[in-house]
Amino acid sequence: MHTIPPVILASKSPRRQELLGLMDVDFRVVLKDVDESYPEGLTPPEVALHIARKKAEAFDETIGDEVVLTADTIVCIDGLILGKPETREHAIEMLQRLSGRVHQVITGVCLLYKGRYNNFYDLTEVFFRKLSDAEISNYVDKYQPLDKAGSYGIQELIGLIGIERIEGSYTNVVGLPTEKVYAQLLSLNK
Repeated sequence: MHTIPPVILASKSPRRQELLGLMDVDFRVVLKDVDESYPEGLTPPEVALHIARKKAEAFDETIGDEVVLTADTIVCIDGLILGKPETREHAIEMLQRLSGRVHQVITGVCLLYKGRYNNFYDLTEVFFRKLSDAEISNYVDKYQPLDKAGSYGIQELIGLIGIERIEGSYTNVVGLPTEKVYAQLLSLNK
């Protein structure tokens, strides 16, 4: 049986930490400040991969036999990337844009192991029903989604009442495509 090396999760996301824990992966959290800007002209998947790789490159010192796992999740509609909202009003505006429409959630992942970078991404289509302004305001005021790309968490109220269906990985929308991450971690020691 192949074993997964210990993981350094370079993410303050409680959702990513919870998902790795549920996967029975041995990990510890190490945070580094990284500039998340990216060059113009990249496609949304290239943006997510670029930022995930930049986060991994911050770990240039020797890390021994641990794997550095970094990720970046973006929400995209009509080719436009919706980042994390800056204000309550910005969050409401984003959710109004997503309401009644289909958008994509893309998570870029980078695994740095023994000096090699392994980059991959996952894409999930999310179908929102038409949300009322009251539903949107109530969600934003109650859940304060300013730390979430696209202004929502699928595992929270808006996901429970507003998402009609998804095509692709649920955990990708939460913030980490666990199926792909697990397969890639298993393949490291082959």
